[in-house]
Amino acid sequence: MLQTVFSPLNTSDPFADMRRLQSEMNRLFTGSRAPGPSASYPPVNFWAGQDSIVMTIELPGLTEQDIELTVKDTMLSIRGTYPDSEKGDNIAWHRRERVDGTFLRSVELPFRINPDQIEARFANGVLTVEMQRPEDDKPKRIAIKTT
Repeated sequence: MLQTVFSPLNTSDPFADMRRLQSEMNRLFTGSRAPGPSASYPPVNFWAGQDSIVMTIELPGLTEQDIELTVKDTMLSIRGTYPDSEKGDNIAWHRRERVDGTFLRSVELPFRINPDQIEARFANGVLTVEMQRPEDDKPKRIAIKTT
């Protein structure tokens, strides 16, 4: 998280804090990312409760036929293929940031899930996956007896 501390009163240069903030923002949005897809592509969000996990995955431009979703123990894998971009001798790219080709993203889940109780929905370029924890894997409260 970017945190900027402003000096209370900088009487010598009233715009010093603004220039420093601009410099930090420029540094944040430029040299920190390598070109091309990163190891964390496609981006995912997931949250877990006691009994289930919900994961959302951004996959713009794909259809459900382009996506393969697999699970084994605590590992969920998403594989997909983006269509190849326009190619040819007469094309001169000025900027090319969108990925094409095959990707694979595997995410370690915080607990085992029941592969028979997974529901996946795909709408507006977002895959939503709801996964249930098996009954035998849920935490059990142990009664304590007094003697």
